[in-house]
Amino acid sequence: MKFKKYILFITVMLLGIAAHAQQETMYTQYMNQLLSINPAYAGAKGVTSASIIAREQWTGWEGNPSTQTIYVHSPLNNETGVGASIVNDKIGPVSKTDIYGDYSYTITYPNKVYLSFGLKAGVSFYQAQLTNMTLTEPGDPSFAVDIARNFMPNAGVGVYLSSPSYYLGLAVPKLISNKITIEDVASGAVSKQSIHAFFMGGYVFDINRFFKFKPYFMVRGTLNSPLSIDLTGQFVIFERLWLGGTYRFGNAFGIMAQVKVSDQLKIGYAFDYTTTALSSYNAGGTHEVFIEFDFSFGRGRVRSPRYF
Repeated sequence: MKFKKYILFITVMLLGIAAHAQQETMYTQYMNQLLSINPAYAGAKGVTSASIIAREQWTGWEGNPSTQTIYVHSPLNNETGVGASIVNDKIGPVSKTDIYGDYSYTITYPNKVYLSFGLKAGVSFYQAQLTNMTLTEPGDPSFAVDIARNFMPNAGVGVYLSSPSYYLGLAVPKLISNKITIEDVASGAVSKQSIHAFFMGGYVFDINRFFKFKPYFMVRGTLNSPLSIDLTGQFVIFERLWLGGTYRFGNAFGIMAQVKVSDQLKIGYAFDYTTTALSSYNAGGTHEVFIEFDFSFGRGRVRSPRYF
């Protein structure tokens, strides 16, 4: 197929044979997916909240990256919260599913300031159907055997400081570098899960009673790789409509829109377009759809429902 050589190249990067690639899933609407990164966010909204997000990256490519995430989190009381997430990530012949649980403990300060500490634990299921690939150079031993790692446990930590007008967070969602090896292969190709650290923050500026501006950022880092930095700005209109854009330095830019359909339901859409050399082959861009629903069950109160 036309794009086989590019799929092969991306697969090699993901396997770690080219080493130290960014392996954690990226989201354009990352503010709405903090639980998948930071366990301290569990229960932060003050009510039970569930979300679904679907991301199709580089549409138009055969075997393009595709990610689906489901998460739910809830406070147990004023101090503790729990959450769970399932992330399914696929690119070409490589697929990975993460299933994780989260726990947070929160200290409340005056003026509705909250400092939360979180723990994350779970398992990843990893598969690479290498033998089904059509290679530009047949006979490469690195692709002669499929990979199936059906149990890779891991754990992570995080801290999250928030108020009605700002937030800051720091998290390392995976602390263990699980190895992914191709056994009995002469090339001895070896990969491992890289440890990533995430630093995030945001603020809400009141323009007037109808308009607000919400800038926020995400910095991702891993050993021996350049930092990945996202800057995002959104206008909040009548506390119902979010319109904005994002820029990932040296990688992509995007636009997004979110609508609060009701006090409980919020939906969003984002479109990215890469600024790298891949743009020549990526006319379709990247699409991301987000749905969030808050369950109050007749009790509880959202701490900061409009912004974070």
